[in-house]
Amino acid sequence: MSQIMLEIDDLKTYFRGEEGTVKAVDGVTITVGKGETVGVVGESGCGKSVTSLSTMRLLHDTPGKIVGGTIKFEGKNLLELSEKEMRQLRGNDMAMIFQEPMSSLNPVYKIGKQLEEVIRLHMKYNKKQARNHAVSMLKMVGLPRAEEIINEYPFQLSGGMRQRVMIAMAMACNPKLLIADEPTTALDVTIQAQILDLMRKLRDERDTAIMLITHDLGVVAEMCDRVVVMYAGKVVEETDVETLFTEPQHPYTKGLIGSIPKLGENAAKLESIPGNVPTPANMPKGCKFAPRCKSVMDICWEKDPELLKTDTNHTCRCWLYQDNDIENKEDLLEVSE
Repeated sequence: MSQIMLEIDDLKTYFRGEEGTVKAVDGVTITVGKGETVGVVGESGCGKSVTSLSTMRLLHDTPGKIVGGTIKFEGKNLLELSEKEMRQLRGNDMAMIFQEPMSSLNPVYKIGKQLEEVIRLHMKYNKKQARNHAVSMLKMVGLPRAEEIINEYPFQLSGGMRQRVMIAMAMACNPKLLIADEPTTALDVTIQAQILDLMRKLRDERDTAIMLITHDLGVVAEMCDRVVVMYAGKVVEETDVETLFTEPQHPYTKGLIGSIPKLGENAAKLESIPGNVPTPANMPKGCKFAPRCKSVMDICWEKDPELLKTDTNHTCRCWLYQDNDIENKEDLLEVSE
């Protein structure tokens, strides 16, 4: 791997509420190298967004708290920095595209003011330079009549247009690390392709490290070098993108890939994973995927497997790949294929 830009090690982020402690992120480890795109995938509620908010240290107005682990950016532990030092990094060296553009943009300030504030703070441009740069960024993300939109309020724009404003804001200062949380969710396919091209260009020209959080495996296949699969607050599999699609190991990953419609396939209905993601407040004992798994064994109900290396560039959290004395293990491996 190239120089490591982001290193998340054994991150634990818990929320405390009336029902007790909720382990939203429970021992997550992710690394992103310079110029590398790492995809983080999984169903809603698996801890992807909480991982990204923890990385940016944006949980201070929530019941959530980072209770363990380290988050290093260019070798510096972000959990040891003051809020003032974090503000210097956010928007400049580290930027984030948020999932909800309406709640992320200030409704009482015009688009131009919000964009220019970021540009002037971090790039030291004067007012005119900042305005020109803001207009050019809006044009880059495919917004028509950028000179007019810059004088409008967020409520005057559609959801997709607001999302593109957020993307322009995140990319405005050419960050070293870009965290993109579902960046193309509200966009049509043509704009989605344009935004992915922009992110790819930023990565290729400036060696930007990208952590791409998404549920769209098509985007993962197109954009990512490596993929981290999360389930119930934990990493269950990690490998390079080609191996993930050709040789997935965890039953959950196989279920996700199996649910993708395939060109030319005449299937009566798509495959699906039975059941639902367990709520963080009511996690099952043992393997968190056991209630939904086709290959479940007795040990799965009792113990949670470790995340272990199963190949040179492959890790998996599953009893099928643990070194143990389970009977009929080879038969179960065939069933899960």
